[in-house]
Amino acid sequence: MSLPTSFVQDSEEFETAWKHLQAQASCPICLEYFKNPVTINCGHNFCLPCIKLFWSNLQDSFPCPSCHFLCPERKFSSNPQLGNLAEIAMLLPIRRSKRKRPEEKFMCKKHKQPLVSFCQKDLEVLCRHCGSSPDHQHHYIWPIQKAAVCHRKQLEHYTELWKERVERIEKVIPMQARKAQELKKKVERKKEEIKSEFEQLISFLQSEQETVLRQLQDEEMVILAKLNENLTKFADHASSLRYLLKELESKYVTSELELLANVKSIYHRYKNLKCPEMFPFTLKDYGYRIPPQYSGLHRIIKRFQVGVTLDPETAHRKLTISEEGKAVRYGTMQKLPHNPRRFYLCPAVLGSEGYNSGRQYWEVEVEDKPEWIVGICRDSLPRRKKSQKQQFLVQDGLWGIGRCSQSSYIALGPKKINLLPRETPSKIGVFLDYEMSEVSFYNLSDRSLLYTFNDYFKEALFPYFYTGTDSKPLKICTATNLD
Repeated sequence: MSLPTSFVQDSEEFETAWKHLQAQASCPICLEYFKNPVTINCGHNFCLPCIKLFWSNLQDSFPCPSCHFLCPERKFSSNPQLGNLAEIAMLLPIRRSKRKRPEEKFMCKKHKQPLVSFCQKDLEVLCRHCGSSPDHQHHYIWPIQKAAVCHRKQLEHYTELWKERVERIEKVIPMQARKAQELKKKVERKKEEIKSEFEQLISFLQSEQETVLRQLQDEEMVILAKLNENLTKFADHASSLRYLLKELESKYVTSELELLANVKSIYHRYKNLKCPEMFPFTLKDYGYRIPPQYSGLHRIIKRFQVGVTLDPETAHRKLTISEEGKAVRYGTMQKLPHNPRRFYLCPAVLGSEGYNSGRQYWEVEVEDKPEWIVGICRDSLPRRKKSQKQQFLVQDGLWGIGRCSQSSYIALGPKKINLLPRETPSKIGVFLDYEMSEVSFYNLSDRSLLYTFNDYFKEALFPYFYTGTDSKPLKICTATNLD
């Protein structure tokens, strides 16, 4: 006997409504119907014992288990209407089951036949027509009773696993809530640090501004005094000119003898009367200094400095490396074993470690060496160039800066570039940013950027040191403290 279509549809709508009611009447924590339901600040509802247990180990803030809204205090209000709804929901399945007909409960929707078997592959309950259809051919078809026993055991196992997962998650949620509180505290501390740092910077800049303006005012007073002094000289000169002019005019009407008797004196005074020069002035170019802690170089040194040591296996035979591997100097020829990585015709050496990721910073002391080059290079850099002055090409893989005479500084990379440092470098900072394919060189005498190369790095890069042929050493040193 088949059921009317309208009855089946009404049944499906009832099932949907009942499931929705069941969800609304269940606590999100214990997943059971509400017992003594309460509402918290964000509007979500929970059993009173459940939310108390969930918040039991928390102090500063209390997250909602559903939306994670941080409630400022452990506060909730009773919701008796929801409790009544939960009681109604508990009664519905009982009443529904009483009027459910067996035919409706176990009928195939497609063939309107009783469901008698179960497909293990598709996990579907089947009637006789479904079981013999091509859709389930060669599948394992089990009787309902056998399949139910198997899957009940399986679900029991899953239930235990699920309980463990629920327990783990319930432990994690308070921890995550504490993380949110930790974040809040850290952000507040960071805000105070930033405010303090900016206040110090503003105070410093105000002081620096006052100093520069005071220097400018002092220079104005000095220049103004000189201008006034020069103005007095011009006034005196104009007075002398007027007196001489008046005397000349008076000589026009004198006798010949008197005119000629005084003409020598007049000519002499005319020739020797010098006009004062205009006083030119230029104001100094008043710069200002930025404290080291606010410069980018300071942060680079603080975060990315690495310890570089020299690799003796790459050193030219006339180079001597210190025991700690931090200094190298040009000297006498040594008998050293052959090594394909050794520089033979160019007095150079590489760092022991190559870099193919990240950011690194190191410093090299060059002092007053007349010739040197520091930088980075590929491991494939040729070792048998006759001289560094022979110029490595860009494909050779060298990026560096150096000194090639007493006052000539160059950048070596894709092309040779002449550099004009403001101050003579005695120490060079090298900053490699592999991901950005950049290497920058700093003059630590005045903390200025000398040059930045932008290229494409595709293999490991090694610190490179060329000593020249003088005996003064190149030294790898501890990063400069700019505080």
